[in-house]
Amino acid sequence: MGLCGQAGRHSSAGTELGSTKMPTVKYQRGDMVMGRWPGSSLYYEVKVLHFDAKSQLYTVIYKDGTELELKEQDIKSAAARTTRPSCTAAAVAAAAITESASPSRRDAKLKDSFEVRLIPPEQTKASENNGNKKHEKKEDNEPANKVNEKSEPEKNQSRYNLRRRKDDGDGKAEAKAEQLEEKEAKMAAAAAPPSVSLDFGGKLGAYFWLLFLPAWVLFLVLKVNQEDPSLANFPPLWPLLESFWDAKALGFVVLWILFQVLLYILPVGKLSEGMPLRSGERLKYRTNGFFAMVVSCVAVAAAVQQGADLTYIHSHFLQLAVSSFLISVLLSSYLYVRSGRAAAEQLALGGSSGNVAYDFFKGRELNPRIKYFDLKFFCEMRPGLIGWCLINFALALAEMKRQGLEAPSHAMILVNLFQLLYVADGLWNEEAILTTMDLMHDGFGFMLAFGDLVWVPFTYTLQAYYLVSRPTPLSPPALAAIVTLKLVGFYIFRKSNSEKNAFRRNPSDPQLSHLKTIPTATGRSLLVSGWWGVVRHPNYLGDLLMALAWSLPCGFSHLLPWYYMIYFIILLVHRDSRDMSECRRKYGSAWDEYCRTVPYRIIPRVY
Repeated sequence: MGLCGQAGRHSSAGTELGSTKMPTVKYQRGDMVMGRWPGSSLYYEVKVLHFDAKSQLYTVIYKDGTELELKEQDIKSAAARTTRPSCTAAAVAAAAITESASPSRRDAKLKDSFEVRLIPPEQTKASENNGNKKHEKKEDNEPANKVNEKSEPEKNQSRYNLRRRKDDGDGKAEAKAEQLEEKEAKMAAAAAPPSVSLDFGGKLGAYFWLLFLPAWVLFLVLKVNQEDPSLANFPPLWPLLESFWDAKALGFVVLWILFQVLLYILPVGKLSEGMPLRSGERLKYRTNGFFAMVVSCVAVAAAVQQGADLTYIHSHFLQLAVSSFLISVLLSSYLYVRSGRAAAEQLALGGSSGNVAYDFFKGRELNPRIKYFDLKFFCEMRPGLIGWCLINFALALAEMKRQGLEAPSHAMILVNLFQLLYVADGLWNEEAILTTMDLMHDGFGFMLAFGDLVWVPFTYTLQAYYLVSRPTPLSPPALAAIVTLKLVGFYIFRKSNSEKNAFRRNPSDPQLSHLKTIPTATGRSLLVSGWWGVVRHPNYLGDLLMALAWSLPCGFSHLLPWYYMIYFIILLVHRDSRDMSECRRKYGSAWDEYCRTVPYRIIPRVY
């Protein structure tokens, strides 16, 4: 299997040729031994596949086909096996959870005369379908975050069904016992203490980001308002402190958020199910974001028709940004306080470190809700994203007013239309966000609250703000080239994301039967054909092309309008590095084979 498999074959050959150049290998290929399941004290019968001399790890396989890499101290000879019956790797995972959750219940069950048999449903179905059953790989843009992870027993537990068989063959008793076992296993898995991996620089990094992010947004807002926005011209700060606050600006932001809340709670649109939580529960979400956007556009147009001066947004851009920042801080504080009353299974794995600053930044509660109102889902897609379009439109009006134009410049029109299409596409396909890392794994804290309410609406609009005072003339060929670039990027972005989301929702969809995959020991499969066979992140490639199209209308006089392009490249490099290390840890040798099959990360090789 890929590079890892190649290394395994070389190490085996070296062992067979002689021991003068290789260290002594205690267990040979094909030996039946007892392997300890990671995270538990239980040993089960496994078969040695090969030994990697470089990593000093044995690759072993359980009876259900699960492959793991174990250290020598985690392996015993078959003579050391206990009287515990031989089980599959899935049984080990379930037994480890049950053992740690309730020893007394476990001992009582051992006295009963029954056989526990664990059958991996994905594997069984795969054999019936001749391997057509597919499971999507983990969300590839998992922001930066970051790695929120489950313990090994917990991850495997979610992939197996418990089936109890009694000698009397009572079908009803079997079904009832099976339901009881599954319920107990889910409760144990949800209550199991997670292993927390700190990202973003850990606890010290949290302090840095809490200070740096607001300061950076402030710097950009002050910089774009200067006549000369070059990097050498640092914006004055102290004389402007008195102009940071404006009560009217705060009221404007509050009214906008309340208006979006009203549109969100209206019984309009589809009720969509989210992905299964650790407890097995699936939350429901009102996905009416596109409806909210259309109503917002109509309301804004009506306001302008009635004489509302939206150029206020341009003249009070700084005060609006500060007001949004204050709201994000208040929201983050509320989220952190309420998370203290949340049950253990309601907390995000990556936001429960015990450090106040880190947990405040990352967010402790996974899906904070006020009855059926999901705070995270609302903030992700509504006030900031639709507000981005509102600000762009206001800046187009400000350009017309300042430059004495009857219509916005061609460059301003392109920026507005390109970014409007991007937002409209996201809201039209709003259901797809339910499968992203933000919704599935990240807690809701300052990182997401600040990003949704401040970062997106006040940094993604820098191109339009720049053009208000610096309209850039574009020739017809330049216009055609920029539009073509945008359309190509959007096509790649939408097609690749649609393919991925369809595969995640229903891997056995007949329309996806042509896609090739690489199976992994986790029960999931890695896509290696279609758009995902060209590069590992085709959606990133489309995003980059669109980001380039957003910046080109601003010309090359200053670096500031290229901020988003530069930021996005840094973000994607970080994401790719994080994904590589996490997927290699999770998928092992299957990931090495995947990297061989799809060698290019974001930019494909052109022959």
